[in-house]
Amino acid sequence: MSHPSQRADADTIRRIMEAEGASVAQNTRGFNQGRYTSVAKLPDYEALKQRARAIKEDAIAQLPALIDQLRTTVEARGGTVYLAEDADDANRHIARLTEGAQRLVKSKSMTSEEIGTNAALQARDIDVVETDLGEWVLQLADEVPSHIVAPAIHKSREAIADLFQRTFEPDEPLETAEELTRFARQKLGTLIEGADVGMTGANFIAADTGTIVLVTSEGNARKTALVPPTYIAVAGVEKVVPTLQDVQPFVELIGRSGTGQDITSYISLFTPPFDTPVPQFKGTNGAVGNERSFHLILIDNGRLAMREDEDLRETLYCIRCSACANTCANFQEVGGHAFGGKTYSGGIATGWEAGIHGLDTADTFNDLCTGCSRCVPACPVGIDIPWINAVVQDRINRDGEGALDWLVDGLTPDDEPAGLDLSRRLFGHFATLARAGSRLAPLSNWMAEQPLVRAAMERLAGIDRRRALPAFQRHTLRRWWDARPATPVQPHGTAVLYADPYTNHVRTGRGQAAVRALEALGVEVRLSDVAPSGRAPLSQGMIQTAKETARATYDAFAPHLDAGRPIIVLEPSDLAMFWRDYAKLLPEADHERLCGASMDVLAFIQQQIHQTGDAALGLRDGRGQTVAYHSHCQQRTLGMASPAIEVLRQCGYDVVTSDVECCGMAGSFGYKADYYELSMQVGARLHGQFETAVEDGAILAASGVSCIEQLEALFDRDVAHPVELIAPDA
Repeated sequence: MSHPSQRADADTIRRIMEAEGASVAQNTRGFNQGRYTSVAKLPDYEALKQRARAIKEDAIAQLPALIDQLRTTVEARGGTVYLAEDADDANRHIARLTEGAQRLVKSKSMTSEEIGTNAALQARDIDVVETDLGEWVLQLADEVPSHIVAPAIHKSREAIADLFQRTFEPDEPLETAEELTRFARQKLGTLIEGADVGMTGANFIAADTGTIVLVTSEGNARKTALVPPTYIAVAGVEKVVPTLQDVQPFVELIGRSGTGQDITSYISLFTPPFDTPVPQFKGTNGAVGNERSFHLILIDNGRLAMREDEDLRETLYCIRCSACANTCANFQEVGGHAFGGKTYSGGIATGWEAGIHGLDTADTFNDLCTGCSRCVPACPVGIDIPWINAVVQDRINRDGEGALDWLVDGLTPDDEPAGLDLSRRLFGHFATLARAGSRLAPLSNWMAEQPLVRAAMERLAGIDRRRALPAFQRHTLRRWWDARPATPVQPHGTAVLYADPYTNHVRTGRGQAAVRALEALGVEVRLSDVAPSGRAPLSQGMIQTAKETARATYDAFAPHLDAGRPIIVLEPSDLAMFWRDYAKLLPEADHERLCGASMDVLAFIQQQIHQTGDAALGLRDGRGQTVAYHSHCQQRTLGMASPAIEVLRQCGYDVVTSDVECCGMAGSFGYKADYYELSMQVGARLHGQFETAVEDGAILAASGVSCIEQLEALFDRDVAHPVELIAPDA
């Protein structure tokens, strides 16, 4: 069994949302909320994550030496260690170890799923039984996992009951979860007792002691490892850590991160030799004995090459907790059968699938990672999953062949990847389109709304005709600024307002409002040159273009940085570029300099209010009005969600907030025909949280352009940036 290899297009997504979406959403959101609750109990959560990451960094850096140490340790204690080059090599060795066996029982192992162990053994007429309840359900249903930790997360209790009823025809109907679990335990217990071989994965392996660490929610893994006389552990080489002591932070984090449990139900440590007695064991092959054997198979299958790959290396830090999947708004609606490749699912799957199975597999689903970044703080080892996704997409672009490139010839650089399709080129060069759109407005806006034009855009560039397009402004923010009369020097310093392309060409009102609000607080404002941050090309996997854009934008800021002026940013995704992504795109010194100088506009206003001790310095009085405010996903990752809320409240507004991880628009994602329905489905939860407040007259507000556009589509009304609600009238 393997994940379907077709691209996650609109039909596939619609089918999976209808069939599996409700169960996936309920379970992943429950896990995610549990994570928030559980980690809040840890006084040193961030320090614990940093410690865990440092251990993984160290382990991957010295991995060859650790493998050698582990081999020596295990073999000295009576076990065997085999380093398998790839899936075929691993399965050939497993065949040698299981010669003569009739039944092998397995606990849940994504690594054995990766190498196709079940099919390889079944081809040799060995009865393979999954003993994890979720995996057993999928084995009976002939389906593949949809989640790294909870493989049958897409199945409801009713569906499992129906499956058991059809498969086993029990004397009494099985309906409750307790009845289903008891029935499965009895069936699996009998199968384990008569097995010749037990196989598990490993969450961690200590090189100094040879200890296999299993962190599970069921007791099946212990039985699988210790009841049959032959025990085989199969694990990727990245599971090796230097010492048993190093496992401690991971045990603290893995349950909390994955399912929201303070600690998982079973933590099993198996250290060779496994010399517990097996009196008169009799397996399915009729053999009788009382001696155990232990075999550890370490899987390379592309991992050692990933270790040498600067951009994919972080994937090997993954501890398979599924936090990135649980926190992802798109995954919450479709699960791993859409958001996954041959083996792995969720945000981290892009790195795993590209490194193990190849770019073609990663290409089938990686568009479902929108780069919202909510997975980054959720990850217990801080893997920059959006960056890995962008790198893989860049490689896919360079590996493919572009279509309809003639439509954008002259608009895009000659050195861009040949595999960039028209959609990616258009979205990646939004700044170019915006300049042209403003220059030709209002004609450009009129043309873009004509049915024949929208139909052509959908067919050629995949832009869904149901989504409203940006309305370009002929009177841009820059033109408004240049036409303004000179303002007197203000008493509270000077700041530079970053003129991002969207504010300059589309949402000019928020830029004007920011100027008025800052000046009302006594700040002298200067407007930067209009320059894209590079977010648009990065979101399309156009890394070289993003680097060139970052360089040009930093150079435009340089005179202001030299003068010590703070850079005030309206769009959270641009601030995220400056604070996070420029670390990958610019030299370290330049990144640190810009990161230290750039600020969210509401955070800067909050700072000014605190310094003056007066929130009424010319800002608008919002008393008696309610604002339904949704903070941008990048804003939350940066820890910048609270300033807007605090400033609105200081100006007198009552503020209602949402806890939705992402609105579903995610830049270009919501425009694409393949993903429009998924985008709106994600947005429906946001609509549900704000519906009552809006019906009662609340003003809708959001900081990010994507969130504003999504809220406008959901509620069919104008949505404000918070700075527009506090700025004095023009």
